Amino acid sequence: MTHRPVFRAVALTAIVTCASLALSACGGGKATGGGRTNYVAGAGGIATVAKGERKPVGPIKGETLQDEHLDVADLRGKVVVINAWGSWCPPCRAEAPYLNKVAEEVKAKGVEFVGINARDGDRSLPRAFEDNYGMSYPSLYDPAGKLLLSGFPKGTINAQSLPTTIVLDREGKIAARVLGAVDDSELHKAIDPLVGEK
Repeated sequence: MTHRPVFRAVALTAIVTCASLALSACGGGKATGGGRTNYVAGAGGIATVAKGERKPVGPIKGETLQDEHLDVADLRGKVVVINAWGSWCPPCRAEAPYLNKVAEEVKAKGVEFVGINARDGDRSLPRAFEDNYGMSYPSLYDPAGKLLLSGFPKGTINAQSLPTTIVLDREGKIAARVLGAVDDSELHKAIDPLVGEK
């Protein structure tokens, strides 16, 4: 009978560890990240980069969930909002209506939205997600998270923590970032200054 307390302790440790891993895989809170970056934390969890210190985004291209080719480089000259998400992620579902709403509000101002669907095993669930939320913009299909790792400078994005929203200026450089779910107010705070930028 002396093995029961040890078994309970091991089982409790395993449960706590699994819960921690599950929470870290889909971040709902705001963070500005660590490491040596040029981000300056602002109100509402929006981290921005001064114009002279911005870094270009790497190649972000591939097939969309709808089997069409998309290359973010083709959007140069526009402000581009890139949202990394997964259909399995509750904060991603919570922010989807806001992303869709703002995408439609700012399109005429030269702003394009692009999703990156990460870590979904096949296209059926993220396609259902897009249909359910009536998403008006395309999402690249990135099941292994390769675009998240290769397209962004080190320290910009954590492929293990979704959602993340990155805003590129008209030169294709990273100007703002939000780690965690966004709403329409936060999106406008990140996008609007770049729309008027010369």
